[in-house]
This record gives sequence, C-alpha cells and structure tokens, in this order.
Amino acid sequence: MKKVLGIGNALVDVMTPLDDDSIIEQLGFAKGSMNLVDEDKSRVIKELTSKHISNMASGGSAANTIHGISKMRATGGFIGAIGADTTGEIFEKNMKSAGVKTYLSIKDDDTGTAVAMISKDSERTFATHLGAAEKLVADDLDKSIFSRYDYLYLEGYLITNMDLVKKACKYAREEGLKIAIDLSSFNVVEEFKDNFSQIIDDYVDIIFANQFEAKALTGLEAEEAIKVMAKRSDIAVIKTGKEGSIVQEGKEMIKIDAMDVDCIDTTGAGDLYAAGFLFGLANDAPLDKCGYFGTLLASHVIQVIGPKIDIDKWHMLREKVHEKLEEN
Repeated sequence: MKKVLGIGNALVDVMTPLDDDSIIEQLGFAKGSMNLVDEDKSRVIKELTSKHISNMASGGSAANTIHGISKMRATGGFIGAIGADTTGEIFEKNMKSAGVKTYLSIKDDDTGTAVAMISKDSERTFATHLGAAEKLVADDLDKSIFSRYDYLYLEGYLITNMDLVKKACKYAREEGLKIAIDLSSFNVVEEFKDNFSQIIDDYVDIIFANQFEAKALTGLEAEEAIKVMAKRSDIAVIKTGKEGSIVQEGKEMIKIDAMDVDCIDTTGAGDLYAAGFLFGLANDAPLDKCGYFGTLLASHVIQVIGPKIDIDKWHMLREKVHEKLEEN
C-alpha cells in the first residue's frame, strides 16, 4: 500500500454551533468562508462564541485528511508547526492516536486555532488564527522525509507561502511522489489565483475542489470546470455537495452520487472525501471506487459536529472499504 504525506496548517478546531447567523454578520464575514484573523480579533471571536463551543480537536485541512487516511490503516505523515502549549499538545496527541507519523516544528507562538461557526443549515464559517502554524517555513522541510512516501498532499491555505509550497513540491518531484492539492476555500482561490495556477501547472497531478473553488479557478460551472482542470492535471475532482462529485482523468468523466444521510455539520467533509479518495489511490483502486471511498467517509463526518468521524464507526468503515476493494 502506498503512503501519503500531508503538509498544512496545524490547527485545533473549536467547534461552535450557532443559534443564528447574527455573529457571522456582526463580524462582517461571508457565510461559508475562511477568514484569517489576528490574535486580537481571534480573542474577540472566542469571547462572542464562548457559550456555543461544543468541542476541540486537531484540525487544519491537510491534518484532517491525513488523520482520516491513518484511521483507515494506511500510512499517513503530517508536516506542520505548533507552539509549546497545551493546545499544541492536544493537536499532537490527537494525530498520533490515529496513527499519524508527525513531523512538527515547535515555534515561539501560540498553536493556531480555527473557530468553526456552524450555521443552522450546517454551513460553516471559519475564523482562523494561524499562530505558530504560519511560521512553518521552507527551511523546516527535511528532504529525507519525502523519500518515505508516495503521495504529497497540500492544502490550498498554504498558497500564501510560495517558498514553502515550491520547496515541498520540488522535494516531492525529486523523490518521485505524486502531488495532490486541495483548493481549500473559494475566497482564497479568488485572492491567490495566480499562485494556484503556477503550482498546478508546474507540479500538480491531482486537484481537489468543490464547485465554488472550481468556479473561482476557472470561471466555469462544475461540469465544464472539471474538463479544464483535467487538462491541467492527471486527475481532477470536484465535490458538488448534495449532487455528489465528479472525477475526470483524461477524457473519462465519472459521476459519483452522494449518500442520503442527515447532515448536521459540513466541517471536514471535503477533507474526509480526500482521505477516502487518496486511500483508494494508495491501494491502486479505480477512480469510481476512489470516489465511493471519499463519499463514504464524507457522508459519515457530516453526521457529527466537527471534522472527526465517531471513533466507533471506523471499524465498520474499514470493513466496507475492504469489501469494495476486493470486488471485481
């Protein structure tokens, strides 16, 4: 089985179900967006939402994906940066308990947090204080780590640090890894479209996006956007919410239906979709099965608050996936 290395912002998610959207409006955030905030604004947001907090867990897009891959009993590694604090301990303990091999730099700053404000319709709006996470730099990367893996998975939120992303991609290429990127957030794509285009065209083999991120990148709706994206990479994946997902390799397009479940919170849905899909690739599964695995994991994480599937569900999920792998 192939191995997957992720690089991303090491954050602790603070899950915050809201009674209504008034706090989001008060803060001036676009519903469903990811917003970077400084330490002072983060403190204000945590005070405004303090009575709503339900739980805290390791988070960050790539970290969630690698956590899911490791829970499937594949080998997953994660590169990131944390602070020497209790929040950082929560992050590291949570990742290691899933079997993730962590490569964490310790920085002189607080561990980053992402306050996930969950609306009644299950949409989530993030207020992220990166803290130590954004102090991960290109010089922190150790090329020897890359040699132990087959896939590199990058979260799009790193695109602001092009030195880091380019060096990671360079090491991955030199060590023969396939490179995957998730576009992460439509507003990040809109602001850094040129950076994304450069990395995609120079390095990327697999692109993950939802329909809004795909439109921000290409200006097109999902079924046309994926054709453009598939020309720029080996495999393109667009997640279309209740409509399921679309996967294209070359000229072959596959549609995968969503699963009919009660959606409580969409936090982590895209991350766990990527986990299932990459697990399929790590097992040399065909793309329709990869899409099914992604959909299966995503359908379970949206039934709970937060980016982690209930621990008692993983045995059943592993059994379902392995049964599917063994089908002709």
